[in-house]
Amino acid sequence: MHTSEQNKKDSYQQSIQELASAYETNTQLGLSDTEALARLDRYGRNELPAGKVVPRWQKFLAQFQNVLVILLLIATAISAGLWLYERESALPYEAIAIFAVVLLNAIMGYIQESRAEEAVAALRQMSAARAKVIRGGVQRSVVATELVPGDIILVEEGDTIPADARLIQTTALQTTEAALTGESLPVSKDTELIMEQAELGDRHNMIFSGTAVTFGHAHALVVAIGEQTQMGHIAGMLATVPPETTLLQKELAHVGKLLGIIVMAIAVIMITTIILVGNVSSLAVLIDVLILGVALAVAAIPEGLPAVVTAVLALGVQRMARRNAIVRHLPAVETLGSATIIASDKTGTLTKNEMTVRVVVTASGRIEMTGTGYSPKGEVRRYSPLDNKEYPDNLLQTDPVVIEEDKAGGRIEGALRHEFERALTIADRASNAVLQHDVDGWRVQGDPTEGALIVAARKAGVEADALDEQFERVSELPFSSERKLMTTLHVDAKKRECLLVFTKGAPDALLAHCSFELVGEETRSLTPERRGEILKLNEELATEALRSLGVAFRSVPSDAFKANGADESIEYNLVFVGLIGMIDPPREEAKNAVSQAKAAGIRPIMITGDHPVTATVIAAQLGIAGDKQVVTGAKLEQLSDKELDRTVQEVSVYARVNPEHKLWIVKALQRGGEVIAMTGDGVNDAPALKTSDIGVAMGITGTDVSREAADMVLTDDNFASIVAAVEEGRTIFSNIRKFLRYLLSSNIGEVLVMFFGVLLANIIGLQTGDGLIVLPLLATQLLWVNLVTDGAPALALGVDPAGAHVMRRPPRAKGERVITSEMWFGIAFVGVIMAVGTLLVIDACLPQGLIEGSGSTPYAQTMAFNTLVLFSLFNVLNARSDKQSAFVGLFSNKWLWSAILLSLLLQIAVIYVPFLQHAFSTVSLSLRDWLLCAGVASCVLWLRELSKLIQRAASQASRSSVAQQP
Repeated sequence: MHTSEQNKKDSYQQSIQELASAYETNTQLGLSDTEALARLDRYGRNELPAGKVVPRWQKFLAQFQNVLVILLLIATAISAGLWLYERESALPYEAIAIFAVVLLNAIMGYIQESRAEEAVAALRQMSAARAKVIRGGVQRSVVATELVPGDIILVEEGDTIPADARLIQTTALQTTEAALTGESLPVSKDTELIMEQAELGDRHNMIFSGTAVTFGHAHALVVAIGEQTQMGHIAGMLATVPPETTLLQKELAHVGKLLGIIVMAIAVIMITTIILVGNVSSLAVLIDVLILGVALAVAAIPEGLPAVVTAVLALGVQRMARRNAIVRHLPAVETLGSATIIASDKTGTLTKNEMTVRVVVTASGRIEMTGTGYSPKGEVRRYSPLDNKEYPDNLLQTDPVVIEEDKAGGRIEGALRHEFERALTIADRASNAVLQHDVDGWRVQGDPTEGALIVAARKAGVEADALDEQFERVSELPFSSERKLMTTLHVDAKKRECLLVFTKGAPDALLAHCSFELVGEETRSLTPERRGEILKLNEELATEALRSLGVAFRSVPSDAFKANGADESIEYNLVFVGLIGMIDPPREEAKNAVSQAKAAGIRPIMITGDHPVTATVIAAQLGIAGDKQVVTGAKLEQLSDKELDRTVQEVSVYARVNPEHKLWIVKALQRGGEVIAMTGDGVNDAPALKTSDIGVAMGITGTDVSREAADMVLTDDNFASIVAAVEEGRTIFSNIRKFLRYLLSSNIGEVLVMFFGVLLANIIGLQTGDGLIVLPLLATQLLWVNLVTDGAPALALGVDPAGAHVMRRPPRAKGERVITSEMWFGIAFVGVIMAVGTLLVIDACLPQGLIEGSGSTPYAQTMAFNTLVLFSLFNVLNARSDKQSAFVGLFSNKWLWSAILLSLLLQIAVIYVPFLQHAFSTVSLSLRDWLLCAGVASCVLWLRELSKLIQRAASQASRSSVAQQP
């Protein structure tokens, strides 16, 4: 391959044949799989250079960048230096313990951040862009990064172009190149050779990586990939995208800073009090006091909350991906919990998107077809209108059969047969889908509706080879949501003096372009009465839940074809041929999902381009709406803003709508205070997806443009997956609240113990006879409590399974803060209980104070230390809900119990293992001591249960009072 001679800058100046020869490829068959793999190895992947990778050792050292941690390490280093000078003990146990705990905290933080990064990277891989390519003569979908120079790619409306390529075949192609040229309007493209030098925006025979197709479709030869593309040239100039920060993370960062200020103030007051009252007489004691203050700040300030939230969000999003919902933007997880409406397309989302043609209705009768899926096997039978039955002997056959005059039904022949075959010929030719057969069976590349039409033609004996030979396509007017039509232009091999126009589309839209009707082999004028009859037949098909398309044709002189392609002027004076009815059954799981959504306070809405009657039938089957109330796009256009706002609050089914109507519906619902999850798959759905609170794109049938605009992509295009994502989103947010409730209440308990322990030292026996203040806990013990209780148990709460109540409560109010006033009450209540209980245990262990005791200072500190840890372990059970009893689903989270057991074992080790006793200044405790600590610590569970019971009773009384009001 002579790429050095075929610089990408002059690819637009090369003929298609020259480029194909230079890149050693075949424009019809593409590259072979073997050659594609070899080129992938030779030229690398089709991706821009990744940003500078931060080494692991730098990520680990970043764990020590917190100012408080640095101060703690400096003070500890000074303490170790004083030990070297004084040598009062065998080892600097306190310094070693602090260094060890800080190191363990850094390791845990590093592992946590690494897991979050891996989870986010895995999500990016799951949502990786794909490209349609021809290899070995077969059309297939590959990961876009595997494209190589010489590949033949296919692009169509809604696709993001995966590489720079020279166009070799186009149909009404338009692209948007604003990212490269600044041109905001779509640019028309063709295959014509450009001889002179041209600026980027004038290279009309090229398409460029990163731009998007807004209309039409094309085949192109890849000439540049990765950093060799035009987009690759400017990649270095593009601003680096900052890391995505959610509102939740911002709010928690604010909460962390606020608590930090409070804790720092408390620490300063505590240090000042100890220095002034405690008769600090040596540098060593002063350093110990400073270490204690800094250790309190390190242990109590939840500076790692945003990072923990990121980890929980990322891991939760991975669970969502396993349920077929890939979240592209983390803020969508928060918004899912507030969703009040799911506005969904019908086809493929609420239905199976397994189109099968069931009925063809023409001027001379109705024909029924059997079969399922894309297998071209099934029977074709004439339908008798007399007794509403199918005759077993009226199969479509090649040889004509004489039918008795008095018998209804009969074999398909004569006028009906001609109309039937013409209808399926038009449907087949005016399609771009490809029917393929491989080891997995029959499948369709392209639109499922077009696939069903092609399958129907094969069942009827209308073969592709014969059609290809007789009707060569010369131009196409692609489908648009505004016209609701698609037209192709063909040369008729039997009448070369004429061109045939084949059109398919929505029956009501198509009839407006028809002036005649095919009856047998004759063309008759289409009277107003006959138009009405056809529309009535269309409605009858809709009542059978059939999606219908109309087909029509016309003949035009061969010189009517313009060099620049067909335009809408050829879509008039058409000859109407018939209606084709297709079944797309509702998904079995969709009905349950609709019911589940309603139970969760979420209103499902159906928005479809189908016939209103079809929409109401499917909506009633799924339980979306039983009142048969439906509003069409035409009706929406007649409503004022006020009328529209009122309508969207009452109507749940919308039919014959286009993407612009979707946007109107979204905005009207948002004006009413609703939070909307909106589905979309087309390029024109992008505005509605961006405007909605949660844009949901289809992973199978969706376009690249719609996926880029969306917050979430469904890998199975299934409505049930949206509801599952809402459930997961609610669970993730609920779990974040659980560990916030736990961390903040436990940390506040620690701070209050230290603050009031110093403040009330002379009352509870912590002040010696000579005025020295004994600290409730030592610095090492504080750091240990932070490590043991804030680590594994908090993360285990982050993966708490969803409770049955998650989808039985209304959506979270829009704008509701992550920590509500009710939560703050519970957090403060628990913190006070922990502080009071721990200080009472200290008092009971010391010889002076309110409760007379006889223990030593190390014994009292060990008891307080143990009680505070046990308080936290009991509190983790409380934290699972602000209202629900801790005993509901008590053993549903195995990770939580494993974390509690691990923390308990570590606490036992720190109390009984000799070298840990030295490091943390603990003494051995008896069984009686353990029972006392556990008994006092358990009161946080019982008292919180009592407060929850009171809250539930008050809430129930309030609801009863409201219900009794007239």
